[in-house]
This record gives sequence, C-alpha cells and structure tokens, in this order.
Amino acid sequence: MTDPYLQVTWTDPETQARGYLVIDRLLGGASSGGLRMRSGCTLAEVADLARTMSLKEALNYRPSDRYVPYGGAKGGIDFDPRRPEARGVLTRYLGAMKPYIDTCWATGEDLGVQQRSLDEAAAEAGIASTVQAALPHVPDGPEAGLARLDAGFAAEVGGISLADLIGGYGVARATVAALRHRGDRVRGATAAVQGFGTMGGALARYLTEAGLRVVAVADQHGVVANPAGLDVEHLLAHRTADGLVDRERLRPDDRPVESDWLSVPCDVLVTAAIPYAVDERNHHRVSARYVVEGANISVTAGAERALSARGTAVIPDFVANSAGNAWWWWTLFGDIEPTAESAYARVSSVMEDLVVSALDGAADGSMTPREAATARAESCLALLKDRPRG
Repeated sequence: MTDPYLQVTWTDPETQARGYLVIDRLLGGASSGGLRMRSGCTLAEVADLARTMSLKEALNYRPSDRYVPYGGAKGGIDFDPRRPEARGVLTRYLGAMKPYIDTCWATGEDLGVQQRSLDEAAAEAGIASTVQAALPHVPDGPEAGLARLDAGFAAEVGGISLADLIGGYGVARATVAALRHRGDRVRGATAAVQGFGTMGGALARYLTEAGLRVVAVADQHGVVANPAGLDVEHLLAHRTADGLVDRERLRPDDRPVESDWLSVPCDVLVTAAIPYAVDERNHHRVSARYVVEGANISVTAGAERALSARGTAVIPDFVANSAGNAWWWWTLFGDIEPTAESAYARVSSVMEDLVVSALDGAADGSMTPREAATARAESCLALLKDRPRG
C-alpha cells in the first residue's frame, strides 16, 4: 500500500475542531471525494476513505465515456454536525481548503454534510463551486456541465430529489444483482438495513420495490423489526428530521426490539451508516448470506475475511455504493441525460456489471469479491495513468 499523495490536518481556531483532507492520488491533475462531518472522525478514517475513492472512481472507467475518472480523495471534520456551531466550522474548513478545491479536489456531500449546506458554506468561503477542479475537463465547457448538473439536482421522483435517491437505488440494484447471480430468490428475500437517513431510506424503498421484505431497520436508538415485513413507506413518511424512525408512529406489528441489528435473521444485511460497523469483535453475530456495504468502509478487513470464509458474500463499498459518485460525473460530463430515467438505466447496467464481475472473480474461492473488484480497479488505474483528458 503506497502513501497518499497529500495529507492535510486543520484546526478550527474557534472550536478547536480538527479537520482533514487526504488526496490518495491525482489523475489528470485532479481528485474526487466527498466531505463528511462526524464526532470521532480521524485522519486514518479519511485516508481509508480516500483510498477507497480511488478504487470507486477507477471501476467506473468506460473508454467511450466523456468522463475520465479522477484520483481518490476525502475530507473529514471531527465535529458533531447537529451542534449549532457546525455550520461555522464547515465554512472555516472550506476556507482553509479553498486552494485545493479550486485546483485539484472536487468534493460533495457525505455523512453529516448535506449538499445544500455545503454549497451555502462554500459560497460564504468564496468558493464558486465544490466541483471547480473538475470543470476545466468538461468537453463542452463548464457552463454546459453545470447546467446539466443543476438539472439533475432539480429532477424529482415522487417529490424527492433524484440526488437523494440515486445512491440508495444503486445499492439496491447491487443487492438484486448479487442475489440473482448466485441463484437466490429476490422476491421474498429478507433484508435488514442499518441506518435510515438519505442512503438507508432510499435503499430500503428500492429493496421493497424489487420484491425484498425489509424486516428490520436500525438507527441510533435501536432496531425496529417486523418478521412479516416493515411498511417502509410508512416509516419514511414519519421519519424525523435527523433521519430516525419515529417510535411514536409505528404500526401495531412494527415493534422496537432489544436484539442487536447484526443478529437479525435475514438473507441480506445492508450497512448504510457509520464506518467500521462490522468488525473483528462482532462479525460472528451476522447470520445473513450477504452483507452489502452501502456505507463506506463499514466492514473491516478482518471481519470480511471471516465472513467470506463461512460463505457470506460481502459486496464491497466501492462497488455497491459507487452510483452516487458516478452519477455526478456522468451528468456533469453529459454521458447521461439529467433525468431519473437515464440515471436509473445507467446505474442498473453498471451495478449488474460490477457485481457480477466481483462475484465471478471470487467464484473459485481463491479471492474475495473485494479482492476481485480491487484487481479490476487496479487494471483500470494502470490504463488511466497515461490517458490524457479531453
């Protein structure tokens, strides 16, 4: 494992909050990766995320696309985003990172940071666009690219922004692709989802649409379960502003339970919240045949090896949740139309390809799906190193 290209540590002069930027590598002079804010965020976590972003970007390389993947990067702030001082911390962090955002780091929303707040804070910090570093590479010019991106963000599905749905849709399609490829049923398969915010809520909705039965949802207050299947739309309609299940509005058969979310009996366990959620201390409680990483770096390397050894397929984060990142670039560069129909069609096709490739590579047991996907990404990175941008 090589050292990252750049690591920056920042201290907020007003709150003493720590912030980090890690650029794993530059490709074509630029890098891509979101900005997160959470209590306990560390430089090591941000570095792990930046490495993962390099793989995520590379996997979406298609020679026929206008978009040519960037290197991986990530920003992180160790601060509770619910505190009233969070907005000021975010603005000051962006001001400190402005030289990188203007030149080599294209960023967007991530855990604890919503795109609207990020855009507003960036404007206050004198940053024209959080994707400024990507704009010189748009073949038909920055104005055309930003107009497409604005249209993509304005697109809605059922009154909800496409931008808030596309990541969860991609994870759901990755789950369906894995079930089908291994010959397991989709309709009637059971799933438990850890996290019910933007990502978790969207993927629970799309798992249900695909015919799976979501039997449990976990948030920071515990687990809500129903073996017959939760009414996901009801839970979403009564979700709190913090993305939590409103326990006061549950149906009679949807009940808070004492059980640990990892041990809920189900076919598929989907992570959609915090990093390192499944680790060496708790993986033995997982009974699911599939673990799908909707959240970045949510399964540690040791836990993944142990799960794979006992037959649980782990669909890695940089495969399963890559749609949200790729959608930005496909839209900005004009590889898809800024519509839900175009986005969903492309995501479904790409998820099928990536998941089948990872599972096929692991079929003989000589490697895990992550290792197979990493090998594919590294091959793409080798091709990208010498490819000029248009």
